[in-house]
Amino acid sequence: MSRKFALVPAAGSGSRMGGECPKQYLPLAGRPLIFHTLDALCRCAEIEAVFVVLAPDDRHWGSYDWSPFGSRLKPLWCGGASRAESVSNGLAAMAGTAGDDDWVLVHDAARPCLSQAQLARLIREVGEDAVGGILAVPVADTLKRDGGDGRIGATVERSGLWQAQTPQMFRYRLLRRALEATRAVTDEAGAIEAQGHRPRLVAADITNLKVTYPQDLQLAAWILANRGET
Repeated sequence: MSRKFALVPAAGSGSRMGGECPKQYLPLAGRPLIFHTLDALCRCAEIEAVFVVLAPDDRHWGSYDWSPFGSRLKPLWCGGASRAESVSNGLAAMAGTAGDDDWVLVHDAARPCLSQAQLARLIREVGEDAVGGILAVPVADTLKRDGGDGRIGATVERSGLWQAQTPQMFRYRLLRRALEATRAVTDEAGAIEAQGHRPRLVAADITNLKVTYPQDLQLAAWILANRGET
């Protein structure tokens, strides 16, 4: 049976949060934000190891205690200038560990509220799918397209639209080749799609939020405190 590994690109600066500290290290519920992200993945018994891709000049990682994760957590100092480059570099560094048909679950460093139920659902519904799949949420709000002048240019039909989340789960060889061929993407599914594949959509919910703006930290703290997971 194919093994499962997680890969967390964490080389970004999180500029939209403001300040000098990279977003992934901002305090959240008494820990750096990324601690909660890694904890969710390390707690999943089906995931053999969690690789975190750091910037080569990261000065923050060594300031924290990662010992609760033991040997399951494996830092890689090979982050690139973009998410796609960091993931691609991380996959290359995993070459001696992951087999061609093993699964890689790529998860945002700034998505700390992933629940065990959401993670289990992704793994279960993707199963042995020929392509793989992602967590996502059907778009609920009415969407407007900016006309370029700060006014509404058009209303976008939301039927059939989904908001992509992570983890995004694909075979090691397929994902590595897809990212080598297509770097101008904002998520891994985009690279897979560019190769002509159609990843599976696995329904998640809005609690699996990505911390992007300062106010998101308060919401993430509330979710972590009130979820009731053990």
